[in-house]
Amino acid sequence: MPQPDMNQIMAQAQQMQQKLQEAQAEIVASTVEGSAGNGLVTVTITGAGEVQSVTIDPKVVDPEDVDTLQDLLVGAFQAANDNLQKLSQEKMGPLSQGLGGFGF
Repeated sequence: MPQPDMNQIMAQAQQMQQKLQEAQAEIVASTVEGSAGNGLVTVTITGAGEVQSVTIDPKVVDPEDVDTLQDLLVGAFQAANDNLQKLSQEKMGPLSQGLGGFGF
């Protein structure tokens, strides 16, 4: 059984590292949204997790029912974070699976 070419393995590892860095940069540069209450509350966050905007439909601004608005905000933030996780998995998943081929 022939010995693996270390130069080739190192070149592949460097290529994979570059692709991972590019994917990470793409994720950080992205924005994702999450909404709750059929769009009554929408949160936009960056790929780094920073909140960019919160949009609240005036229909849910009821001083007598602050709890519902709070629940919608929590739901929208959770949805935005879920969408960020999905984006990360889409961008990084195939690359991280490729690392197994190096035998590390």
